[in-house]
Amino acid sequence: MFDVGFSEIAVIGVVALVVLGPERLPKVARTAGHLFGRLQRYVHTVKADINREIDASEFAKVKQEVTDAAKAFETTVQSEVQAIEAEGHKLKVEAAKNFAEPVKETQAEILAKQSAGMDEVGAPVLPPLLTPEKTPNPSPLLASQPVAVAKSTSSSHQGFLDFGIEPVRQIVKKS
Repeated sequence: MFDVGFSEIAVIGVVALVVLGPERLPKVARTAGHLFGRLQRYVHTVKADINREIDASEFAKVKQEVTDAAKAFETTVQSEVQAIEAEGHKLKVEAAKNFAEPVKETQAEILAKQSAGMDEVGAPVLPPLLTPEKTPNPSPLLASQPVAVAKSTSSSHQGFLDFGIEPVRQIVKKS
């Protein structure tokens, strides 16, 4: 801050000794030291307060950015969930409409499919690989296990598919 060398401090000391005298000089030097210490502590406190305020304002900016990003992410997720639920509902309605309407085929078309080796839907009919007499005995554990079935839900607080936990509990109990 101030460019004061040793020679200037020596000159100030000699002048203070001459002006104040040897009796009052130690008392004045002690008081000046206390005042200088207070000044340093005050400057340090002011610097710390300014740094704290700067950090607080930067933290507030970062907090606001994170909050905005979280809100944007939440709205994106909600819109995607709504789009998926709408698509699921559309597929559910379409499936219900497709299964509600019976397939109308003429007797001649059914006979033509059967003669070509196809079932009513148009899939090829394959001969059975194992007949009931030739089927080996399955494991009793595999034969008695239920299968978990997915069911669609329409409430907004549940997921698109809800796999029931009860069949899993039954499998665990039997194991």
